[in-house]
Order: sequence, then C-alpha cells, then structure tokens
Amino acid sequence: MVYGRIPIVGVSPVVEDGRFPAKAVPGESIRVGATVFREGHDALGVTAVLYDPQDTETERVPMRLTTPGTDRYEAWLTPTSEGAWTFAVEGWGDLYETWRHAAEIKVGVGQDVELMMAEGVVLFDRAAAEPGRPDSDVELFRAASRTLGNQELPAEHRLEAGTSAEVLAVVAERPLRDLVTESRRYPLKVERTAAGRGSWYEFFPRSEGAVLDPETGTWTSGNFRTASERLEAVAGMGFDVVYLPPIHPIGRAHRKGPNNTLVAGPQDPGSPWAIGAPEGGHDTIHPDLGTFEDFDGFVARAADLGLEVALDLALQASPDHPWVTAHPEWFTTRADGSIAYAENPPKKYQDIYPINFDNDPEGLSLEVLRIVELWISHGVKIFRVDNPHTKPLWFWEWLIGTVNAQHPEVVFLAEAFTRPAMMQGLARVGFQQSYSYFTWRNTKKEIEEYLHEVSHETSAVYRPNFFVNTPDILTEYLQFGGPAAFRIRAVLAATGSPLWGVYAGYELFEHVARQGAEEYVDNEKYQYRPRDFAGAEERGESLAPYLTRLNEIRRRHASLGDLQNLTVQSTSDDALVAYSKTKTVRHGGSAYKDTIIVVVNVDPHATREGTVWLDLESLNLDDADFNEDGSFWVDDLLSGHSWKWGTHNYVRLDPHHDPAHVLHIRRNVK
Repeated sequence: MVYGRIPIVGVSPVVEDGRFPAKAVPGESIRVGATVFREGHDALGVTAVLYDPQDTETERVPMRLTTPGTDRYEAWLTPTSEGAWTFAVEGWGDLYETWRHAAEIKVGVGQDVELMMAEGVVLFDRAAAEPGRPDSDVELFRAASRTLGNQELPAEHRLEAGTSAEVLAVVAERPLRDLVTESRRYPLKVERTAAGRGSWYEFFPRSEGAVLDPETGTWTSGNFRTASERLEAVAGMGFDVVYLPPIHPIGRAHRKGPNNTLVAGPQDPGSPWAIGAPEGGHDTIHPDLGTFEDFDGFVARAADLGLEVALDLALQASPDHPWVTAHPEWFTTRADGSIAYAENPPKKYQDIYPINFDNDPEGLSLEVLRIVELWISHGVKIFRVDNPHTKPLWFWEWLIGTVNAQHPEVVFLAEAFTRPAMMQGLARVGFQQSYSYFTWRNTKKEIEEYLHEVSHETSAVYRPNFFVNTPDILTEYLQFGGPAAFRIRAVLAATGSPLWGVYAGYELFEHVARQGAEEYVDNEKYQYRPRDFAGAEERGESLAPYLTRLNEIRRRHASLGDLQNLTVQSTSDDALVAYSKTKTVRHGGSAYKDTIIVVVNVDPHATREGTVWLDLESLNLDDADFNEDGSFWVDDLLSGHSWKWGTHNYVRLDPHHDPAHVLHIRRNVK
C-alpha cells in the first residue's frame, strides 16, 4: 500500500526520495515539511520526530499548518551532534480536538448536549488510563470526567471543565492520539560545523613578504614563514578559514605572464593553477614557498590563532607535470597527437592540461586519493576544489565518500560556476559547500530571488558560500560602485549565508579591472602582489574594521548561522532589500530567541529611502517583546542606534555612510 491510515506525502527535506541525505551541522535548525490529510472532518495532528545516530528519539515537535486549505505542515528540528541522523513525520487523529470542536458548537446551540458530555467522559477516562501519564494529568482528566458527567451542573460549567486552559496545556504537551501513522525514516547527514558555517579569507603565500629589488628588477618570493605573519591579521578580522591557492611547483611551458599574456619573462612566477614541474606535482611544495616542515609550521600557527587552512585541489597539470610523461593516458589526446589544453571559450589556458578519467579511471582515482590523504596527514581538513564540474560525478561521489569514511571531518568546497543541475549534482554526491551565483546577483529583484532560492528551494543539500570576489572575478558592480559597493556586498554576503568569503585586496577596495575583462588588472594569479594592509588601516582607507564587525555580529548571533531560516521582507523602494533571520536557541532547559533584520541599499551611488513592511509572524515575537504602544525595539549592530519598529517602518540609507542596517530585536522589554 502506498498510503498509510493517515496519508503523508511530500516530505521535505528529502533528496531523490532519500537516495542522498539532506545536510545539517550541529545546532542548525532544519525546516521539515509534509502534506498530511485524512478523510472526513475529524481533527488531524502532525508531528516531526528526530532520531540520533543510535536511533534514539531526541526531539518531537508539533507541525504547524502553513496556510489553511493546503494541508501543508511545517516544523523545525535541530540535531545536536555529527553523524547519520534520521527524521520522520507522524500523522494522527486528534481525539481531543475532534471532541472539543464538536462539543463547543453543539452545546452552544443546545444540540446533543448530553451526548457530547458522555463522549467527553469516555475521552477523559481513556486519557486518564494511558500508561505513563503524570499523576497531575490523571487527576485533571478524572476531575474533568466527573464534572462533564454531573447532570446537576449547568452545561456551560460542565463544558468549561473539559476545555479549560489547564486541559488545553496538558493535551498540547501530550496529545490524545489514535490512528498514528509514521512516514518513512529519511536520512539527515550532520557534518561538522565548518561544513556549513564559516568565514573564508583567501591569499597567495608567495605575495606575503615578496620583495622587489628596484635596482635589478628581480623579485624574491614570499614563503610560508613570511606568510605566517599575515595570519594574525586574518584571525583578527574574525575569519575562520585561510584558503591558499595551489602551493605546488609551477610549469615553465606556456607559462602565462602579467595580465594573462602568452609570454612570460624569467622573473614571472606563472599561475599556481598550472601545476607541475621537474620538481614535482600535486604532492610537492613549490621550492620558493619552503618545505613540508615550513608548511606544517604555517598550519600550526594558523591553528594557534583559531584558523583552519584550506588547500586548493586543482586536478589538472602543466605540460611539465610528471604525470604527462608517466601517465599520458590521464589526458585527452587530440587528432594531431597533441594533448588538449584547457579552454573555456573565449578563454584559453595553454599552460594547463585537463585530466581525463575515461582512459584509466581506477589508476587516476587512486592517485588523487593518495594526494588528498597526503595533505590530510599534514593537517589539511578543508579542500577548495577547482572546477569540479569538469570531472565526472561518479568520481566525486567515490572520492568524497572514501575520504569521509576515514576522515569525516574533511570538508570539500566546490568551485563550480556552472549550470544549476551540475551544481546540485555536486552537492548531492558529497560536496559540503559550493561557490554560488551570489557574486552576480546585484539588483533588488536578483538578490531577493536568490536569497529565497538558496534558503528555501535548494537548502536540503546545497550550501552556498557567498564569496564577494575571487582572483578571477571582479564584477562591474565592484569596478564602478566605489567603496560603498564593497560595504554593501560584504553585508549581503556575511548575513545572507552562514558561509561567506573574501579574497585579499577586498579590504583595500581594489577595483581596477583589466580592460575588457571581469578580472583584476595586474592579476595576482600571474605576478606577485604585496600589499600595505597596515598602512591602509592607519590612513583610514581599509575596510578591515567593517569586515571585523560583520564577523563579530555573525559569531554573536546564532540566527545568522542557519541557512533555512531566512525570510525576504517587503520594501517600497526598488533598491532597498530587506530580510530577516530568526532562531530559537536552547541551552539545557532554557531557550531564547535571536532575530536579525537586515536592510540594505543596493544602489552604491545614491541615498534611498522608503518603507519596510515586516511579516511579524516570521519574527516569532512574544507578547513580552512588545512595548505598550505595540512597537518593539531594534538595535542597529553597525551604527549603535536604536529605534522602535512595527509592521511598517521608514528607512533612509546613504551608501557613502551607512548603506545597511543590521538590526537585532530586543526581547523581553516588559
């Protein structure tokens, strides 16, 4: 039979009918939904139930009807630790609500009064006999039964005994249920916090400490020892992850020069993504950067500062890579006998050979596994994977599954700017997080639609990392928006997703692009780029304090650490974007609610003003949160100002001073 006694369909979050697990991190609240209905007019109850990896029930939450007439119910479940969890939805006949509804109507019009009282007696006698009921519940039910059965009392008085606030509270806590039907158990993979929450900072180790000799025009590369000196500043800005582009030897053949030119001079370091030289390949460190001992020291220093090191896993090779001669079958040979280099028309990467899994899938797969295991042994637990969408999905499913079986703490980020189906496929087969389309969503309509999409439509498995820029991506919005654009994008990224990232130079408002391209002039991919971060801060020309404040806000407010709790709010101006995030946080027997409301002027050139209309239900407000005049207090975590807000609120945002409000609702004001 497809249907149980109470039909339960459309359960979410479910990925391909449970073939792949939905994803969460410890403490993340997951929206569970289901369509549940039954025949006739009797009342229905719906419950979401969470089971831990030991198959022990840990949470049971009543599900709320989202919209009358839809039969769609929703609740939030919160796993507390890593592992293979499951959840289910229960539908059941609500005996008490069925009786109460009928009794209140019929007694109110004098119809079947004694029959309704008698049915109430049967109901409460049955409830009192349920095993495991507290003595206080049993006594309450027995007293209700006696009063309902006492024909000497007025009908209204008798009915009140069965519908009192005390009775309603007890049956809400432990309902009177029959015909209980449970859905299938659906998988929920709970991974470590870094899989779904974090602030990333990218920099090139070779640029940190690089020195130019003005007399000879020669460069001395930075290395892991000099790059370690940058870590304290990164940690000071509140970032969790420092991400390094490839650190391996770089090929000489077809090496790219400054600004992606086809001819490199003897001092040009080349692109780190052109991996491999006579010194070695993916299992080797570029001699300019140091030794494995130096790398281990870098990782250790990062750990001392509370940072994790993410390493680039770029499965490609320069023409000089040892693989090219030892394993030519791992590449694609063209009709003229040459090995095909990488292309993304009109872009050409003559210095890079893509790999091909079709000729020797087992041998190539085992080699990649060996490389990943090597870097894990040196303290790397996060891999940013370059262009994973150019490799077959079966390979990633195998690799990530194999690695996580032995190292469940290892996280893989997909750098996949490609079609939605592939991006979703990569998430299904195991990638814990992914780059996203956020970088190119700049207008109000684009931002609102994308925030809703990633938080409501794809959030079961797809975790977007909102990078504001990358070495390859400098959007027109940043090129021409001035410093305001940098603040605006940082606020949107830091509050719109639990994962966000910054590439070095963002805090210096670097915005000049190579002519005709959406990438930086004097791109760091092809040359050294030492920067005077400290000097910029001293001159007041750095965004670092602003980034620091955003990361502080993220750490202090649990609602910003979840993905699925975002609600887009309405505004009257076509450049004002507003959204909120609410979360109930439980510690032991206590709980508190954390709500953030973000309002951003996405026009970096002009002041915008208008009205923000709030869906108060989405803010989960209690009576104690309201002032006597029906308003509630909000505190701006960026400016320090406070205001009384309500259903509709006037805002005015000058992008050159305060382009955004990040408002925290002050709870329990009474």
